[in-house]
Amino acid sequence: MSDMSTHEPTNIIYTGVAGTGKTYRLLQIAKQYTDCLPETDNEALLGQLLQSLSWREVVCLIFLDLQSKKQDLVKVPELVNHIFFATKALQNDREKNLSNTAWSVLQMHSPTTSDTVSYKNRASQAYFDKDNSGAWYLLPESMVLLTELSQQLAEFQQAQHDNQSNQNQNSGQQRFSMVSFHQAYGYEEFVEGIRPVMSGSIHANNSHSSNTQMSYAVQDGAFLKLCQRAARDPQHRYAMLIDEINRANVSRVFGELLSLIEPDKRAGKPNAMTIHLAYSGRAFSVPANVDIYATMNTQDHSLAPLDMALRRRFRFIDCPPQPELLPIIGDIASATDRAQADTVDLSKLLTGLNMRITQTLGAEAQLGHAFLFSVDDLAQLQTVLVEQIIPQLAQAAGGQVVILQYIFRDEQQPLSTQFIHDSQTVINNDLYDPMSKNHATTQHQMFAEQGAFLGQSMNVGGYMMNPDLIAKTGEFGKPAIYQRLYE
Repeated sequence: MSDMSTHEPTNIIYTGVAGTGKTYRLLQIAKQYTDCLPETDNEALLGQLLQSLSWREVVCLIFLDLQSKKQDLVKVPELVNHIFFATKALQNDREKNLSNTAWSVLQMHSPTTSDTVSYKNRASQAYFDKDNSGAWYLLPESMVLLTELSQQLAEFQQAQHDNQSNQNQNSGQQRFSMVSFHQAYGYEEFVEGIRPVMSGSIHANNSHSSNTQMSYAVQDGAFLKLCQRAARDPQHRYAMLIDEINRANVSRVFGELLSLIEPDKRAGKPNAMTIHLAYSGRAFSVPANVDIYATMNTQDHSLAPLDMALRRRFRFIDCPPQPELLPIIGDIASATDRAQADTVDLSKLLTGLNMRITQTLGAEAQLGHAFLFSVDDLAQLQTVLVEQIIPQLAQAAGGQVVILQYIFRDEQQPLSTQFIHDSQTVINNDLYDPMSKNHATTQHQMFAEQGAFLGQSMNVGGYMMNPDLIAKTGEFGKPAIYQRLYE
């Protein structure tokens, strides 16, 4: 997406229930509006450095490079594996006998007075010697002969450093801005507003003595800043990413920009519009290279409804739950076709739950796949059910036990295997007869041991979670009880 100046402006809102990956989509979109410049080719720089060097000079260069990294002693295997040696071998189409080449260079250029090297065909100039451990080192007296080579290495290392610095500075340049709307979010944060500005300084030795003064100035908001950047760079596209767009009063947040974001009203378009901003009075139009993406939770009825004028200016894309993304957990290796006794298919489990949720509470109460996306075993599944899924469904159902028990297929089940208990039934039956078939552990003790959070969630609206589910014991430690939720 480096050059999309002719691309038509995009206004999209991704809608769906919680946990369907809407925010994840925004993060993926953000990557499309992030410049990752290709790395400067360090291999080419290295190739240029080594091209005209002899094997002796390459070995000297390796010693100089390691010395710059505070390493003086080198053994032959390390020498052969160095990037300089490997690159030179590649240039010379050499794949075999590289260790022999290294040994030959080192011994040939060792001093005749060496106590550790015996070699007949020595060169006239010595550069290397070996200690008793078999490690080689660069002779100090040879350094004066390596001044030019040292300079070449320094220039290469500086070029590498500059390339890395440029990469760090330039790669990942963001051509997007991301904000999360909330109930108090307004025009002032999004477009422009008058905000306090502190000037002057505070004396460090006296916190009460200050020359600071407060004044007020018009400051640009997130969307206005993005539009200004886009206007200066018309050859690239920019994106405004808004999470939970319906958490704020959208008409108030956008203000007079509501008309300007229409694709045909953008700057340079046939019906281009320009308005004067509310606080500064500046003339402003939305650039054609700005795209707007947002998410909208259709499940939370406490959120502000979208203005119909805004709906007309956006495309709406539904993000349904995707149970097919979920794995099978449990002992998959020992599972058989006749009885998947040791596994739980999270895809089938979510599909079954959502089918009954839709029947009783409507499609907007469905569970998103993200609730189960990170579940790897039964313990994690139990935690998600107790701490997230059941409390959310209980709120959606108004605590109606009949609905909750239908969703979890608890009808006709013994109390010990019911996910949801009717608190009144528990009290009436007392459930503490250890000989009872429906004995579901010592429930009063379980309730007493639960923290305040779980204690409230278990008993809202007359329903209780099975204590064995909370404790991860009894039948809830077996996959079979979750398999009944498939259909």
